[in-house]
Amino acid sequence: MNEKSVYELFKNSVEKYSSLVAYRYKEGDAWKELTWAEQDEAVRALSRGLVALGVGHDEKVNILSTTNIKWIQLDFATVSIGSVTVGIYPSNLPEDCAYIINHSEAVIIFCENEDQLNKILSVRSKLKTLKHIVLMYGTPRVEGVMSWDEFIARGSEVTDAQLEERAAAIKSSDVASIVYTSGTTGVPKGAMITHDNLVFSSWSACESLTTEPGYATLLFLPLAHVFARIIVYVCMRAGVATSIAESIEKVSENLKEVRPHFFGSVPRIYEKVYEKITSGVQDAGGVKEKLFNWAVGTGYQVSKLQLAGKPIPGGLAFKHRLATKLVLSKIQAALGGRVVYAISGAAPLNKSIAEFFHACGILILEGLGMTENTSFSHVNRLNNNKFGTVGQPGPEIEHKIASDGELLIRGRNVMKGYFKNKEATDETIDKEGWLYTGDIGEIDEENFLKITDRKKDLIITAGGKNVAPQRIERIIRTSRYISQIVAIGDQRKFISALITLDQPQMEQWATEHGLSYDSWEALVQSPEVQKLIDSEVQERNKELASYESVKKFTLLPKDFSIESGELTPTLKLKRKVITERYKDLIEKMYSA
Repeated sequence: MNEKSVYELFKNSVEKYSSLVAYRYKEGDAWKELTWAEQDEAVRALSRGLVALGVGHDEKVNILSTTNIKWIQLDFATVSIGSVTVGIYPSNLPEDCAYIINHSEAVIIFCENEDQLNKILSVRSKLKTLKHIVLMYGTPRVEGVMSWDEFIARGSEVTDAQLEERAAAIKSSDVASIVYTSGTTGVPKGAMITHDNLVFSSWSACESLTTEPGYATLLFLPLAHVFARIIVYVCMRAGVATSIAESIEKVSENLKEVRPHFFGSVPRIYEKVYEKITSGVQDAGGVKEKLFNWAVGTGYQVSKLQLAGKPIPGGLAFKHRLATKLVLSKIQAALGGRVVYAISGAAPLNKSIAEFFHACGILILEGLGMTENTSFSHVNRLNNNKFGTVGQPGPEIEHKIASDGELLIRGRNVMKGYFKNKEATDETIDKEGWLYTGDIGEIDEENFLKITDRKKDLIITAGGKNVAPQRIERIIRTSRYISQIVAIGDQRKFISALITLDQPQMEQWATEHGLSYDSWEALVQSPEVQKLIDSEVQERNKELASYESVKKFTLLPKDFSIESGELTPTLKLKRKVITERYKDLIEKMYSA
């Protein structure tokens, strides 16, 4: 790890893995491959275009797009000339986009398609620093908007010597990217991620994970989020071929096509796969359900021995081979069939979900990271892991627990600070370099970290009990009929919840039970559904202490969403927004 910039890291990978496949992406129905040498050529063409348009050192480049190959190439092209990448979530509303463009003082924006372009055009008069707009896919129909090919053509006169001069001027402390936080508690803040942050974090993560050239991964997380970005940088360092999913909707199909050795995901994806598998088996019933339960039960026995480092007896090994052939291999095949491990991050993973997948032969390594520490501080290792924890720190990363239980992190992964916000920076990083994460955690005797909740999310009941809402939500959400849940109870006598339902599962249940209804809203409020969900909640309350169990709930007719302002672009609950919006329903639960 001797690179002083992302450019040097990229250049080293190009030289080392030149003829290996770097990226795969779909064009029509076919996967197209790019070698590292071809990726280098594409990135240089984009760097030339940026230089030709006068994008200077430390000037900001916005990318408003879903995850695709051009996003990755633009990022490398931008940081390779000392400019700064600033991603914008494609789900953001026009006013949110305008805030980030203006706050970051961007001089150019790349818009994925006409829908994204129209957002920018609708707020164009408010964008004071923006000089150029480029459409990544399609032909612009508006004056003053460049096509992708026009942008590349602008750089035809820029020489390699000019690019090398720009790259040589980059210092390791220079900002490579500003990543705006999702804003669960207010206005987004721009975390300044330096070249050294990215170089170091990709090294520390690589040292913690098993990767090798020839491995394949599938990328489907949003690149505006730093979790996806660090996966890209880790794969670049390790020479791993990155296949880019067509969309979230196509992930299950793409997994079977790409057959990745590992991939990174948020917990909700694993939860949905779990729900799909278990509900399908329950629906099938009979012999199929009995066979599944026997196979997974066998898998649990093997899993416990594996995690304890104990040998598997011959009889159990035979049963396990049979269980794998008849059942477990089909679950493994749904994820491509050659997954060595999967990574879970960005939110806590329910321990029972990790245990289930391991029983099925799929190891999920939970990790921890946040925007402010380049999305990496901890991860479980392939041969050293504990479910229910986020693992041990990466090499050269320190951690400790403050007197009030808050997790503190220190290392070269910690951001430079918040852009144009010294006050927030000083509140987050102390003079000794410790980053105050906002997570409440515990460190065990083997240096494994367990996160119990977010400091700001902690519920303190009227009886003085500290309750972690995320834990309650993870447990209750394992019901096949429940889609989302928000636990309520701060300064209250008991815990209540707002719950949304899984519509396909509920409608299927209603049909099977001969329940007629005029509308989805009517079904949600029917006594039969209320009774069903009450039994589901009561069953899961058995895993919770009395003071943290859900005593009352209210069913809502529709899911919380990004569009409604109730979820962040990374699907985190905006608790303040939700509790304010549904305050009357909440009060009713406590006054009844």
